[in-house]
Amino acid sequence: MSEPAPREHVGFPYRGVAEYVSGTLAFIHTALDAGHPVLVAVPSAKLEILRDCLGSHAERVRFTDLTVAGRNPGRILPGVLLAFADEFPGRRTAIVAEPLWPGRSALEYPACVAHEAMVNLAFAGRDVALLCPCDAANLDPHMVSDAHRTHPELLLRGERRPSPAYGDPRQTAASLHPPLPAPPPHAATMRYDAVHDLAGLRSFVTGHAATAGLKPERRDLLADLIAELAAGTLARTDGPGAVSVWPEHDLVVCQLRDHGQLTDPLAAPGDALLTAHLHCDLVRVHARPGTTTIRLHMTAHE
Repeated sequence: MSEPAPREHVGFPYRGVAEYVSGTLAFIHTALDAGHPVLVAVPSAKLEILRDCLGSHAERVRFTDLTVAGRNPGRILPGVLLAFADEFPGRRTAIVAEPLWPGRSALEYPACVAHEAMVNLAFAGRDVALLCPCDAANLDPHMVSDAHRTHPELLLRGERRPSPAYGDPRQTAASLHPPLPAPPPHAATMRYDAVHDLAGLRSFVTGHAATAGLKPERRDLLADLIAELAAGTLARTDGPGAVSVWPEHDLVVCQLRDHGQLTDPLAAPGDALLTAHLHCDLVRVHARPGTTTIRLHMTAHE
């Protein structure tokens, strides 16, 4: 049985601007000639290059700067790619998406690869074509190898071919979510075990996020997200949970750990985890039988 995949999900390890432009423009023009809606979601510098090269055709393309919209890799799938495709029910759509670029942090990188794996599940059976450029000249070789693992097809030297390294997307995504290190000794921790604890939990998160430098509207949002996640804990488990908050470089980190198990890697619309992805700068999740750990990151002083 073949692994879940959209109609087309093509990795494009390119070397240099000329190859980048050639490969992406060919993909875009094919879609435009067929009358398909086109989204180009790439870092700002590449976005301007493609816009200029498209000339008057750029008016028929939607452009999104992923350094902004995709700052949190977990936001790209629900907030950018699926949101675009869902605007055109019953129509084939074409998307150029470049979620990984030189300068992504070590924290962000696993989430980028997991995102690419989850694309195969989220778009399985849907009439969509995705081209995912990958800067092979400036990324580490293992990052390029990961692109081979997450894409059913590759565009190499102008030719599309199956990727022999492509595997089960659920297993690939799970491999990118290893156990998280324990909170540091200076982290503040609160345990909760009943619904009436949620108001106190909000106050706990708000206070410690303020001490760590998070602005009022951001710390209120963080507190609401944690309270919503904790309410989910109380709805699906009998055991208590724990929330920890601490500063980490220019980030405020808030972790929730409970005794349930998150089994679906794709958060459903309206799910608290999806909401966290849409509003946080990074979300990391590790699930194993009997324990789920969710770690939210927000940039301080913004």
